[in-house]
Amino acid sequence: MGLWNKALSLLNNRFGSVPAAADSTLPNETVPGSSETGTRATPEDRMRYLYRQMWIDTELRATILDIRRMDRIDGRVKRIHARVARDTIKGGLVLQQPTESGVIKREWDAFQRRLQLNRVEKLKSDVRGLIIEGNLPVQWVLDGETRVAAAIRMPAETIRANVDEHGRFADVARAYSQWDFMTGRDLADFPLWQLTLARFDPDNFDDMGSMGRPFLDASRTTWKKLVMSDEDLVIRRKMRAPLRMAHVLEGASKEELEAYRKTVEQDQARGVTTDYYLNRKGGVSPIQGDANLDQIGDVVYLLDSFFSGSPLPKGLMGYADKLPRDVLEDLKRDYYDEVDVIQDTASFVYDTGFRLHLLLQGINPDADAYKLTFAERRTETPTQTTDRALKLKALGLPQGMVWEELGYDPANVEQRRKWESANLDPYPEPPAGSGQRVSITPGNGRKGESGTSVSNG
Repeated sequence: MGLWNKALSLLNNRFGSVPAAADSTLPNETVPGSSETGTRATPEDRMRYLYRQMWIDTELRATILDIRRMDRIDGRVKRIHARVARDTIKGGLVLQQPTESGVIKREWDAFQRRLQLNRVEKLKSDVRGLIIEGNLPVQWVLDGETRVAAAIRMPAETIRANVDEHGRFADVARAYSQWDFMTGRDLADFPLWQLTLARFDPDNFDDMGSMGRPFLDASRTTWKKLVMSDEDLVIRRKMRAPLRMAHVLEGASKEELEAYRKTVEQDQARGVTTDYYLNRKGGVSPIQGDANLDQIGDVVYLLDSFFSGSPLPKGLMGYADKLPRDVLEDLKRDYYDEVDVIQDTASFVYDTGFRLHLLLQGINPDADAYKLTFAERRTETPTQTTDRALKLKALGLPQGMVWEELGYDPANVEQRRKWESANLDPYPEPPAGSGQRVSITPGNGRKGESGTSVSNG
């Protein structure tokens, strides 16, 4: 039970002022403005608190269902979600340590393999769920009472945080519940240590019951207008674009006109291109289709509005018409910042699960400094990444920080260097005074990057 108390104490410290004991609750009545309880209740919070006791967030559920439908039927939305998820997990998860710690490294390697966090499919599924649902609830499944055996992503629209009117957990032994829409009751309750919930852009971070928002939640209305305009455009082209013929038969009776029409339409239905022969005064003249079918400015406007609310620039999705290069570079830089935020949000969940595992193993996770993050912090080319690392090295930053910027574990790099020096290098002792010299010429590289030159001294 001592390990369980340590785990609860750790999670309490990470999630705010919640009771340390599993069976204790926050007081129902508090003094307004009290710093001890963190009171911040407003009339809106009180109404939300009463609503949460009976039901989950139906507005969030409706938003998630809409975005899932958008992802299924629209390739543009599916591409956005897939591209952001792929860029986020690029390089996979890495454990960075400024000092060597064999215990932490061994535990992380086993933890990563056991929870399949070394597989691209698992990481992409989790991050894609975070983007579509705006939340990443992960349930930690234990193998006995000694280690975390699995990380199960839960559907965010069924999760309810059991908080009081101040937005704090009332009971850490029942922090979250999963709602069943078929039966109208809770399926299960989860203590705070068993379910970790990462929220993306919540309305109030300090309110533990305020759920995150999906990436494209504010673009749903624009997307519906865009789809409607696309369909209307296709219908308009189908109805008004074809060339039509006007047949004029002077003095023809109704029966004669009907027989002539059937003959002409029968030939056209068989795909036969025929001439028209008339035995009375008349004529056949063409009627051109709509000459304004190329005027689709309203569709272009809706397309611009939709992508202005998405994390990806329109130019990166193939719509690069009349888009200046410098504007595209600014949009790409903003997109990379969004990817960094998603990486930090997702890695927080995995870090919490790993810390729980260390506590169950009797290891203090704060005894040795480490950082769990994704390997590539920015979606850049290798040349751009190397250029940035060389600039940091020229500024005099420690070599370990430069390796971290490149996405490598400094301890692992140094260990690998020593092993190769002892086993592979035929000249383990370099001559005195030798080494690499790095020279940087600003603005001399491609796209305004610095020109770099590495030479052996």
